Amino acid sequence: MDLKADHRSLVQWYKKNQRALPWRESKDPYRIWLSEVMLQQTTVVAVIPYFERFLKKFPRLKNLAEAPEAEVLEAWAGLGYYSRARNLHKAAKALNENGFPQTAAELLELPGFGPYTSRAVASIAFGEKVGVLDGNVIRVLSRKYGLSLDWWTPKGRMELQKISDDLALFGQADFLNQGLMELGATVCTPQKVTCMLCPWASDCKARDKNLIEKLPLKKPRKQSEVWVWKPELAIKDQKVALITNDYAPFLKGQMIFPGEIAKEKNKPKAYDAKHNITHHDIFIQITRKKSISSRKVTWVSLKDLKKVNPSSLLQKVLAKAEHESG
Repeated sequence: MDLKADHRSLVQWYKKNQRALPWRESKDPYRIWLSEVMLQQTTVVAVIPYFERFLKKFPRLKNLAEAPEAEVLEAWAGLGYYSRARNLHKAAKALNENGFPQTAAELLELPGFGPYTSRAVASIAFGEKVGVLDGNVIRVLSRKYGLSLDWWTPKGRMELQKISDDLALFGQADFLNQGLMELGATVCTPQKVTCMLCPWASDCKARDKNLIEKLPLKKPRKQSEVWVWKPELAIKDQKVALITNDYAPFLKGQMIFPGEIAKEKNKPKAYDAKHNITHHDIFIQITRKKSISSRKVTWVSLKDLKKVNPSSLLQKVLAKAEHESG
């Protein structure tokens, strides 16, 4: 394993082949951080227009930190996984107050900064010699070094993280890490592999041993869970009753309709609508209420509902109820 030669060839390849992306135009840590958060669970092509619109609304860290949460969520709408936006907003407030730390260890202390994001920002914005590990990097390293390991376990991730860190120690960690991600996104992809364009093709273990389709190993699928949700829908004067979610396993801590939920073995025979959030199969049975007396309830204008909670789940419940009553 000649890591120094691998580092050199990948950095050279990246400098010649990198895509022109808006967050690569500067070393501004705010822009780099924003792009990394947006790119989680979302493709580059989908992110670009959101990234540009978001920056137009919040051009600097200060603008984001001082904005109301509802405005941030509204600007995020469509990207999904809204806990990302909430953490982004919380971290922006801390960063605006205390400045932007330049090491992964310090960034890791902030809301929403996991091991990957903290390392990506520290290396790309500040040149810290730390390696990154995301889905693309796991795939590239597993294939390049022929590693049949359980990358979803702490032990497997640690082994891959060490290789990534060792590569970064040779310097130019910003180019190295972006090169690893770029290689995984454009050349060494899950289905279509273009080995002739890869700087590591000549000594790739997976290619040599015909293991490309078998690496990385497939993570065991999490069993889907059946949940029957019975939201109570009360609307008066164009306002809807919501509570802070303390009872459902999805959208935790967010404003949702009051009600009850139960995990079942089988899907119910009758339900009004169905929704999926990660491994939760949610079967919705709507109850219409004229009023709700609970002190926990907040009455929110229907036109502001998307600002309070942009999740399509709530819109689905409303649309179904309107259809039934219409």
